[in-house]
Amino acid sequence: MIDLAWDADPPARARGVVHNHVHRLRQLLAGQAEIVTRGRGYVLLADPWAVDANRFQNLVSGAREAEPRTAVAELRQALGLWRGEVLADVPGDRVRRTLGVGLTQARVAALQELGERLLLLGRYGELITELTGWLAEHPLHEELTALLMRALQASGRQAEALDHFHRTRRHLKGRLGIDPGPALSETYLAVLGGKPAVAPHFPDRSSAGPGRAAPYAPDRPPAPRPPVSQLPPRIPDFCGRAREIAALDENLDRVPRPDCVVLAGGGGAGKTTLAVHWAHRRKAEFPDGQLFVDLRGFERPPMRPGTVLGTFLQALGVPDEKIPDAVTERSALYRSLLAGRRMLVVLDNAGTAEQVRPLLPATPGSLAVVTSRRRLSGLMIRDGAALVTVGPFPADEALELLGTALGRQRIAAEGAAARELVERCDRLPLALRIAAARLMAHAGWSLADWTRKLADERHRLCELSAADPDLSMEAGLYLSYRALTSGAARLFRLLGLVPGPEVEVHAAAALAGRDLERTRRYLGELCEAHLLQEQAEGHLARTELVRIYAAKLVASEETPCDRELARQRLLAHTARSRLPPG
Repeated sequence: MIDLAWDADPPARARGVVHNHVHRLRQLLAGQAEIVTRGRGYVLLADPWAVDANRFQNLVSGAREAEPRTAVAELRQALGLWRGEVLADVPGDRVRRTLGVGLTQARVAALQELGERLLLLGRYGELITELTGWLAEHPLHEELTALLMRALQASGRQAEALDHFHRTRRHLKGRLGIDPGPALSETYLAVLGGKPAVAPHFPDRSSAGPGRAAPYAPDRPPAPRPPVSQLPPRIPDFCGRAREIAALDENLDRVPRPDCVVLAGGGGAGKTTLAVHWAHRRKAEFPDGQLFVDLRGFERPPMRPGTVLGTFLQALGVPDEKIPDAVTERSALYRSLLAGRRMLVVLDNAGTAEQVRPLLPATPGSLAVVTSRRRLSGLMIRDGAALVTVGPFPADEALELLGTALGRQRIAAEGAAARELVERCDRLPLALRIAAARLMAHAGWSLADWTRKLADERHRLCELSAADPDLSMEAGLYLSYRALTSGAARLFRLLGLVPGPEVEVHAAAALAGRDLERTRRYLGELCEAHLLQEQAEGHLARTELVRIYAAKLVASEETPCDRELARQRLLAHTARSRLPPG
């Protein structure tokens, strides 16, 4: 104890200091535990469950023998005992090195055990959340990185899984000078779609020049065997979207056929669900495979085109060491491999045309389907892309979705309430599914009860949210709002002062105190982001949830003085517009 406390350099009275501290500890623990003298040291006599380290070890041991759901609960309880690094508040490094290493290793082992059980149960989202934070602080844990990669792959996020591998490989090389071990390397190969294998052999690159990969020039572009299929599973109770599916089918059958179709719509419109459903429906026409990636275009950071191209090339059979470094070279190789093939490429959640353009196939047999919150007009202008707008459901399709989730008899029995409910949800698939899930979780609620809850605009956005922070209407609106320029974002907030669904261009200019030309530009940006919809010349419309969100923003982000000035400008404009001509 003396050596640990003073790092082998104790003062002359060290023994007396230890005795004094033990005496104080005995007083503090009186009635709960006992410190007794044994030989030249001390022993703590206490209920094992009163000592956090013992509780942790006992819970982990019990979890190993339990069925998966019970094991997850016990492992979460065990890991919940931790508050940061072990002995973090102890000043002596030697104490932490000597006593903390074993506990830290046990914590990592428990995380691995939890990860395996969550994988077994198919609870991938929980596992991804659990591991992402840990690995941000401890990027060299290969086993946990492998677990995260497997969870991402199972969630249909292959590109992110491979991105984590390359990031870990760089950390290992930069900090320790080593390559990933066999377990992580085999996971990497498995994510690519190959069989588990030993760490790959990397051939001599000297002929390629310093820092450059040798060019990949196969005699014939290799077709994956079996063909790669990265599509996520489709939702079994998919319904509606007859108009959009017909438009996609029409573009597929056009002569000449476009190389790209953009599915554009606001957050919660079900663009990804539609794209995946249609891709499964028509994948027989793309026998050479289907590629899929979530570009995370409205998240920070978004996926880089070079990273996505690297994962696509690997999936198409290009060895890692043969993938070029430059994005332009990767794009050229990718397109040459797709030449003569019939492949479907689904580029989900794109942020900009520039993010998408290097990923487009350039062969008549292949097709890219892009989903985005924006219309990506640049793809239509420069690349000849077709556009399919994905808006709210028609009323009958919205009722069909609600009936599929809750039962058609229940919808028929409360027809008026059901029709009001779908309107409160703006007939958006995400909002409707959240409402259905809340109703299923509360069997005693009637549709009328739930509709009355949603009638309160102050709480409607909060009610239309799930436990997963990504599954909420407000989160979806926030992502679209965050991507706006500052001028468009300010106008969007101020429009929260306007009641009703309609927005008139001259009134918007007066509200913002801007000239008409600049206001039109900002309104065009809001339409591009599907926060407004163009109607007749000079008139625009918005959904109820968008209006409610704008009202919430203007109340929280604009000062009372700025709100009052905007109202006065709008009132003055309204008064002028009512004056008789002349």
